[in-house]
Amino acid sequence: MRKKYERPEALKRFGLREEAVTIAVLPGSRRNEVASLLPEMLRACRILTERISPIQFILPIAGTLDPAFVRDILQPFPIRINVVPDEIYDVIAVADAAMVASGTATLETALLETPMVVIYKVSGISYAIGRRVIRVDHISLVNLIAGRTVVPELIQAEANPERIAAEVGQIVTRREKAREMRAALAEIREKLGTPGASQRTAQIACGML
Repeated sequence: MRKKYERPEALKRFGLREEAVTIAVLPGSRRNEVASLLPEMLRACRILTERISPIQFILPIAGTLDPAFVRDILQPFPIRINVVPDEIYDVIAVADAAMVASGTATLETALLETPMVVIYKVSGISYAIGRRVIRVDHISLVNLIAGRTVVPELIQAEANPERIAAEVGQIVTRREKAREMRAALAEIREKLGTPGASQRTAQIACGML
């Protein structure tokens, strides 16, 4: 996992302003996941726009997705959001905070030490079955590895625009909270180390199931 650009170059490449709060929007890499989570994230972006200024949003489109599919979801929302093809690592690195679909992107965000809010939402039946089969205290890889709550997890009904906006808003307006989260993410990065981080992550996560 490696960034291509230094911060000034990334800001210029992505059309972002240095003085504005930057929020990365990471709705996942699968169509059904994106269709479910991206509208909730965009509604949260609208709330954040009303509360924080200046603020800007950036969305990297995963290589597994058709850009037209993502743009169709974006179209009804009156939110200015910079859409870039992939380049997820540089997008995460340049962001002040991220709203992230639960999955491997949470680990990538952690390794880049970017504060985040993790969002998880599936059908009620899938969630009920999953909770019976998998008995863990956390859903995100970040918190599983840490063995404690390092980043907020918004699950099912809690994964609503108001809660997402509130949690992201706290990260970017409360400097101490952001510093504490970055410090905890740095500990996770050190714990995993390099190389072989993914293998160690799988071992840690499996050991907690």
